[in-house]
Amino acid sequence: MASFHTFLSLYLLGISLVLASKNADGASFRPKALIVPVTKDAATSQYLTHIKQRTPLVDVQLVVDLGGQFLWVDCETRYVSSSYKAAHCRTAVCSLAGSNGCGTCFSPPSPGCNNNTCGLIPYNEIITTSTSGEVAQDVVSVHSTDGASPGPVVSVPNFIFTCAPTFLLEGLAKGSKGIAGLGRGRLGMPSLFASAFSFRRKFAVCLGTKGFVIFGDGPYRLLPGNMDVSKYLTYTPLILNPVSTAGTYSLGDKSTDYFIGVTAIHINKTPVNLNATLLTIDPEGRGGTKLSTVQPYTVMETSIYHAVISAFRKAAAPIKTVSSVSPFGLCYSTKSFSDTYLGPAVPQIDLILQSSGTKWYIYGANSMVRVSDSVMCLGIVDGGVTPRTSIVLGAYQLDEYLLQFDLAASRLGFSVSMRSTRTSCSNFNFTSIA
Repeated sequence: MASFHTFLSLYLLGISLVLASKNADGASFRPKALIVPVTKDAATSQYLTHIKQRTPLVDVQLVVDLGGQFLWVDCETRYVSSSYKAAHCRTAVCSLAGSNGCGTCFSPPSPGCNNNTCGLIPYNEIITTSTSGEVAQDVVSVHSTDGASPGPVVSVPNFIFTCAPTFLLEGLAKGSKGIAGLGRGRLGMPSLFASAFSFRRKFAVCLGTKGFVIFGDGPYRLLPGNMDVSKYLTYTPLILNPVSTAGTYSLGDKSTDYFIGVTAIHINKTPVNLNATLLTIDPEGRGGTKLSTVQPYTVMETSIYHAVISAFRKAAAPIKTVSSVSPFGLCYSTKSFSDTYLGPAVPQIDLILQSSGTKWYIYGANSMVRVSDSVMCLGIVDGGVTPRTSIVLGAYQLDEYLLQFDLAASRLGFSVSMRSTRTSCSNFNFTSIA
């Protein structure tokens, strides 16, 4: 019976979203895909996007969290909207959110503070802090796309999000008002947009100095040449961690992060000697490898970290090492190696996935971090002896790869580095957006 009610809630929610979806001229329009631009913040290295939200529409800057459970926004400071709807207890929205609580607010009613409403727990992974927040709905507007350039703006009038207090913005890039959660749960932005417009639960991320997120299927065309990157993807299964990796969660909650099955690591085609059991997820949800856009660099469990550092140092023996620069443990003089179109000429790191023939290649541009004019460091950080996740592939290592997340098929498609095809995630044609 519970599964029937969940299906009914999703069905009713989807119908209400689709019937009210309009383009900027007010005419009904059903896009095949949506797009939001992404930029890299120079001060924090966080990836930022913008959506329009509320009535009247307001530009809202958000930090992109690939595994984030849902969209959350600061409602405590200057949130004004005539279309804001708090989610009242025992409604379909609360059921969909999986929230059975019924909250009371002792301040005057306002967005984020209403009586008899359900709540969720927004999480800021950057400062590893969670708090309570009111579940709500409001208008969200983004551009549609044909995969080659942005198209008409479309609106979802009842997009579900969670209100958060202002203090949860700590650590986010200047001007940010919340987090865009792209996680694999039913309140993740990919699932909600798919429900609103009846397209496949699929989205693609391409990060760089400039980049994009496309919700829906490809093509994903980049200049020059209008190359469709979706035709050049390698696929690997997405692994569901049965235990939540959020800051606060309930027993039985599954993780909304995206895990992949790394089975080995090679450096210059030589296997790294490491404890392979750490690469699998145990019954308590520990271990494995996940992808993250909020961790700036790859983080590894201590024994894996030392094994990789040692193997890399050995493979790069002719290159002159220098004193390490925090948070990195292995650094080199930039005068000791040459530059190529794939970055510094250093040993190649291969992540071996479900088979020896399925590899994620990491070249110098994604492994070496410039910390000064004369020093570059291997962009891997020691994550300690008991981390929840053994390997977290950070944003620096995801830069200039197109990643397609197919939630329906539970698989990840990943490209080679855009640099190897002499293009860039920055080369999507955004010229039609003022």
